[in-house]
Amino acid sequence: MPSHVSADRSAAQPPPRGSVDALISQTRRLLGDVDAVRRDGLADDSDPEGRWQRALCDLAVHQLNDLDEHLALLRDGPQPAVPETAPPHPRTAPGEPRPDSLLSRVGSAAWNLLTDEATWSGELYQILGRDPAAPPLTLDELPALVHEDDQAGLTAMVTDCLIDGKPIDGEFRIVRPDGGTRTVHMMGEPVLDTDGTTASMWAVLRDVSELRRSQRTVSETRDSLQRRRHIAQTEHRLAVELQEAVLPPWRGALRFPHGGPETLDIAAHYLPPSASALMGGNWYDALELSDGQTLLSVGDLTGQGVTVTSGMAMLLGAMRGMTVAGAQPGQLMGWLNQLLDASVQPTLAGAVCCRYNPGTRTLVWAQAGHPAPLLFRSGTGCALTPPHGVLLGATSGATYEQAEETLEPGDLLLLHTEGLVPRHTGAAAQHRLLALAPRFAEARTAQDCVRTVVEEFGEIEREDDACVLVARIY
Repeated sequence: MPSHVSADRSAAQPPPRGSVDALISQTRRLLGDVDAVRRDGLADDSDPEGRWQRALCDLAVHQLNDLDEHLALLRDGPQPAVPETAPPHPRTAPGEPRPDSLLSRVGSAAWNLLTDEATWSGELYQILGRDPAAPPLTLDELPALVHEDDQAGLTAMVTDCLIDGKPIDGEFRIVRPDGGTRTVHMMGEPVLDTDGTTASMWAVLRDVSELRRSQRTVSETRDSLQRRRHIAQTEHRLAVELQEAVLPPWRGALRFPHGGPETLDIAAHYLPPSASALMGGNWYDALELSDGQTLLSVGDLTGQGVTVTSGMAMLLGAMRGMTVAGAQPGQLMGWLNQLLDASVQPTLAGAVCCRYNPGTRTLVWAQAGHPAPLLFRSGTGCALTPPHGVLLGATSGATYEQAEETLEPGDLLLLHTEGLVPRHTGAAAQHRLLALAPRFAEARTAQDCVRTVVEEFGEIEREDDACVLVARIY
């Protein structure tokens, strides 16, 4: 093969062996670290982010392997053929490089323009899938191997090299005799004669098919991850807008449209999940009825996302409509159970529904698989004894009992959904809430009580959203 060093340039000296050895050691340590992360530290491939992370690590390992072998070639120079006595690598013939080694993916060629002779390395035959016994192709014949969409680009690169002396640095696809397609990166330069004319051209061709596949995988998984994040952000925005449109348009102390009962002070708060961007199906509600009574309710539809939020809106709307029509809490729960049981997408919901009569200070309530209201009186608290009731949507034809409680001036009623006390459920959560009784006794308004709850539990990491509603009796 003609030298690729032109007549007016001297050959570069090889780098010191010790400095290359140091680079090889650094590369191999880094390769080991990246490979360990790929094998042991990555999430599984069940989601776009996990696939994107693994694709990035695969690409990094691929490139570090190439860098290691490039540096080894720089240190040792071209390797002699493997002796026939050496054990061959599986899937290779004796004397051939391994299919995954750098040597098997880098070939060279030279074309003498004066004699029209071409010289190819054995590796180039292997890359292009040509018979080593066949003569190498001339520059005029080379485009016959190239994908038809890339032939014009290769011709332009070769013409610029031979006529204008421009280096070749570009990629094109070749079609092998077996029908397979490879992506080849070609670098080359013209070799000048003593009179400055182009006498020949040399080129190094590298099979970069695997590298480009790895890069495409990274790009595709990144795009998939970005689409997923965009969808999640859109769902979150829609869920928030839907929730704000459905829940009572107030934060803090409730103001009824017509003034409401003067003997009832109500406040509530919604606490979103800490980590998840998806909203849940929690709700609170207070509705002034035409007969002077007040509807109080909290509940939680299972699941997260805009579908659950829309289901919550449907359930809350049905509850308001049935209550305005005169349904009592027990009957109301039975009808809501039928509604969820007949829905296209089966789901479950827990709820508490209370109807307060200010004239008699009586509270009639029912529950569906939900924490009972807490009653605070004279500095102490207790949970009301729950009437029978299963989760809404759990079984067809379920019946729901209702209970009645007489309240006194100064009493505080607290309704809440599961998850209000993070990492505590059932009796443990109830105990934490009842422990706030002394602080509630010192509070002047329902809003002060809600603020106490939020200060106590609002800053703790929570997996699900939650609601709290406080009603103070005057």
